[in-house]
Amino acid sequence: MKYTSTRGGATGVDFQDVLFSGFAPDGGLFMPEEIPKLDSKTIEAWSLFSYIELVKEICSLFIPLESIPRTDLNGLIDKAFSRFRHKDIVPISRLGSGLIVLEMWHGVTHAFKDLAMSCVGQFLDYFLKKTNKHVNILVGTSGDTGSSAIESVRGIKNIDIIVLLPHGRCTKIQELQMTTVIEDNVHVFAVDGTSDELDEPIKKLFADTDFVRKHHLMSTNSVNWARVLVQIAHYFYAYFQCAKFVTSETLPLVEIVVPSGGAGNITAGCIAQMMGLPIRLVAAVNRNDIIHRIVQHGDFSLGDTETSLASAMDIQEPYNMERIFWLLAGSEKSRMREMMEEYNIKKVLKLPDELHKKVLQAMTSCSVTDENILQTIRRCWEENRYLLCPHSAVAVFYHYKQFDNNQNSLRCCLAPASAAKFQDVILRANLTLDIPPDIEALLQKETHSVPLSRKDNWEKILRDKIEEIDQQKKSPCVK
Repeated sequence: MKYTSTRGGATGVDFQDVLFSGFAPDGGLFMPEEIPKLDSKTIEAWSLFSYIELVKEICSLFIPLESIPRTDLNGLIDKAFSRFRHKDIVPISRLGSGLIVLEMWHGVTHAFKDLAMSCVGQFLDYFLKKTNKHVNILVGTSGDTGSSAIESVRGIKNIDIIVLLPHGRCTKIQELQMTTVIEDNVHVFAVDGTSDELDEPIKKLFADTDFVRKHHLMSTNSVNWARVLVQIAHYFYAYFQCAKFVTSETLPLVEIVVPSGGAGNITAGCIAQMMGLPIRLVAAVNRNDIIHRIVQHGDFSLGDTETSLASAMDIQEPYNMERIFWLLAGSEKSRMREMMEEYNIKKVLKLPDELHKKVLQAMTSCSVTDENILQTIRRCWEENRYLLCPHSAVAVFYHYKQFDNNQNSLRCCLAPASAAKFQDVILRANLTLDIPPDIEALLQKETHSVPLSRKDNWEKILRDKIEEIDQQKKSPCVK
């Protein structure tokens, strides 16, 4: 298995090189040169697998044996999931009104990002121990990515991680999960800006290929292919939990509702579709509706990022949509570079009709208001005594709408985070919750972060920090 950039400027790239990359050198995103196709008998056999077994099988299709031998791969994945709190890793809850919820938040930070990030951390450590090299990870977050990235690499001697968070635009718990970490290899910047704005200096740094090469700079945002790769597994697992009796002759269609921000998760769903899994995807977004406009109208144009109750989805530049366009473009792949460069300049793009038609075939979408979110949280509690986080409620709102209109197809809603991380939203819904002890303990810890104001030169400050880290790594220890 080799990898290529969505813009065609890099081909034949090894998994290890892709793992340690951010954006491709031409500004595109790395994708496998081919998507493996599974026959119905393989899908039937996989229906008996646990979640961890599915992760191992799927990763083995995209990670060549010469990169990570299968025995080593199995061990890395077992270790990655050893800190999860539930034996099933991603348990299913079957609730009233036909609601099925896949709980993806039983990792260390109570968010679905732990699923992929824990594996990525193990993959990185595996290769770095072999080469004895050091890397700098640069991550922007809208909420949960930063804390998951930190947990995946904290204390690893060959890695330093720099995280930019949008100060005041995450929940208090999300910020504390990042700013209370004391390991020397963790560096947190609290930025006075939106998640889209803090992505800009990150993109500029990754565009400087000499700087990237010199400082071994990489990303574990969902720009990193390995993040998307691991997430393919939960589509198969959700499918098998909904379609309980899978045979090679009977593969029913299942609808999977995906709360979507940067579109990395739903990209994994599109790949699962192309592998042969019979799923219909629903991109469920908050008031920041660019993905909804893309799906419904082919309108890929930037709007202003608005603050919502589902804060981790307050995004107007879902860069992983480029991967989805590439997957669906077929013979139009050669136009990807031109198309995306036009968008980067104008921030406005009308999808070609044929590509828009293929997007509509792969998925549908909905946009959900803050009031919809609160109503959904209250309804789910009243019917089930079950608390949803606001992002999960975005997906469940779509389900309730379909259920109330007698659209009772097999459907699974992905729940990306624990309600415990969003206490203010739960209170706004006139409900209360029990706070897990590890989250309660954060409130007593000292915080550490560097503030970045709007008048600061964010790019220069990041460059200087990375230079400083590398200089310290080169300097002998002073006793």
